[in-house]
Amino acid sequence: MMNLYSSATDPFSHRCRIVLFEKGMDFEVTDVDLLDKREEVQRINPYGRVPVLVDRELILFEPNIINEYIDERFPHPQLMPADPVGRARARQLLATLEHEMFRHMRVLEESEDESEKERVRKYLAEQLEQLAPLLERQKFLFGEEYSMIDVAMAPLLWRLEHYQISLPKGAAVIHKYAERIFSRQGFIDALSPAEKLMRS
Repeated sequence: MMNLYSSATDPFSHRCRIVLFEKGMDFEVTDVDLLDKREEVQRINPYGRVPVLVDRELILFEPNIINEYIDERFPHPQLMPADPVGRARARQLLATLEHEMFRHMRVLEESEDESEKERVRKYLAEQLEQLAPLLERQKFLFGEEYSMIDVAMAPLLWRLEHYQISLPKGAAVIHKYAERIFSRQGFIDALSPAEKLMRS
């Protein structure tokens, strides 16, 4: 049985939990307090971070790689496009979002420099606002079907209040998009108790 080492508040672990619950498969989640169990994680991930997926002898520790592996092993519902061109475009968009947005979440999670965190809050708000025209034309970020791109975006959108990120009124379409994602059963089931408390 697959075992996901996950932290209850880590947005990258959250992403992998969403995929596991979307698939409706049997798996285990080992909740890791990184302040207490970093050595245990270090044994299976040289970077000492979660998430880590252990499937028999296979150990994976990058969220996008973990999620693609799960999607390929359990193809229903399919979260990556079926055709090579579509998959390549989805991977390119994921890589762009990682570079432009998601990597900055680590600052909000880990930094104690308030001026740096405020800079990141403003930057992420601006980046999210740029998605509004796209979401006015289509239901999800990669078209009309829920995909791995939406899975990746969901933890950030769920944490906007927690991160103290405010979107302008013109970004109402972003909030509507977020509610579509948050209403999915896989998303609801993937929330840890600590994550449920992040939104009032």
